[in-house]
Amino acid sequence: MKIKWYGHAAFRLTTADGTGIIIDPYESGGFGGAIAYGPITDRASIVLVTHGHADHNYTSSIPGPYSEVREEGAYDLHGVKIRAVATFHDESKGKERGNNLILVIEADGLSCVHLGDLGHALSDDLVKRIGKTDVLMLPVGGYFTIDAEVATKVMNALRPAITIPMHYKTEKVDFPITGVEGFVQGKERVKRINGSEIEVTRETLPKEPEIVLLRHAK
Repeated sequence: MKIKWYGHAAFRLTTADGTGIIIDPYESGGFGGAIAYGPITDRASIVLVTHGHADHNYTSSIPGPYSEVREEGAYDLHGVKIRAVATFHDESKGKERGNNLILVIEADGLSCVHLGDLGHALSDDLVKRIGKTDVLMLPVGGYFTIDAEVATKVMNALRPAITIPMHYKTEKVDFPITGVEGFVQGKERVKRINGSEIEVTRETLPKEPEIVLLRHAK
């Protein structure tokens, strides 16, 4: 499987048979230009949206047709198994910012978990429902999502082989969120990739957990 980070919380997963899965596409130029990542125009067979904010749900730029998931439930699409688990965008059970989905994507013998704009720590029940995690796409920037401290606790609870931080401050996002360095500081096995994409297989998963920092593609 190939995993590409566009920027913010937007990813493209490409399975071994070429099935494309785009997750949380942002509106380029949205929020008065605060989202300055370039438009996402790649084709995909599946588009997944964790919640209804414009930096996560802008599907208009993606050419169709594709299957779309925006609701809690279990899906089997194009040979990919997907579970969308209901959570919240804040610590007040959605009263501040609404709901959020955690996406569990199973393909190529891997379980990839995208946490969307998770706004709270994970209960033991949620950890159990998410299950085995090989690759974790984890928000770390705080303010709108969990911060570096809570993100570390979430990562330790799920115990992924690979963690890819997302939803943090870069030169192309003008939100009041923090950069990634606060999350990786003091942690071992941090791998900085000079590119936006990695390829992962069951056989090449690291024996010791790694944090992988990608460069945004857009």
